[in-house]
Amino acid sequence: MSSPATSQDSRVELLRWAAGLGAVTAEALALLEGAPLASARGRLTAATREGLLCRARPLTGRPAIYTLTRAGSRAAGLEGLGSRPVSAAGAEHAIACAQVAAALSRAHPSCRVMGEAELRARAAPGGSIPVAVLSRQAHDSPLSHRADLALVPQGVAGGLPVLIEVELSVKAPRRLEAICRAWARCRGVAGVVYLASPVVEEPLRRAIARASASSAVAVVPLASVIGE
Repeated sequence: MSSPATSQDSRVELLRWAAGLGAVTAEALALLEGAPLASARGRLTAATREGLLCRARPLTGRPAIYTLTRAGSRAAGLEGLGSRPVSAAGAEHAIACAQVAAALSRAHPSCRVMGEAELRARAAPGGSIPVAVLSRQAHDSPLSHRADLALVPQGVAGGLPVLIEVELSVKAPRRLEAICRAWARCRGVAGVVYLASPVVEEPLRRAIARASASSAVAVVPLASVIGE
């Protein structure tokens, strides 16, 4: 039986993981910890009952999504890193990002995976994770684009992050090209990997070619990371 201290540490670790990603699922937690799905669901359910997580199921037949509450943020000591509600429109993407984050953490134990919520905080002025600047206006804030995840080497001096985009649907060609071109110009990253659904792969490759971004941006089938 685990001690109270061990249980508390495990709970804080879970809450911080959820805080960094912004939204998590039981399926992703099970993959991350190599645990049975029922065990992962039990841990998330317990945290929800304590008011530390909020559970929603915006898509029928798809995994439930858990986000951090204010109480959860306080319990994790991360009051400055809050979660945003996940809409039905963004639910499939949130589910995929959680699963990708767990898979990358398992495959690259020497790296840390940062999720959308943490990247949002670190992309603020003076932050450590770059964003792709699409355009600059003389009197307006620059129009920018942030990655979904980052794979950050740990214990490596000067190690640069690899940014991860989880792409499920096709963007407008001109916008996609502009994003790829901006990523190619982006400094402070080792590169950008698009994990793409089948319908997105070819449009992405065309956009990368038009943007002359193939040296910095790569396309990998999403299914090769998280399965079908």
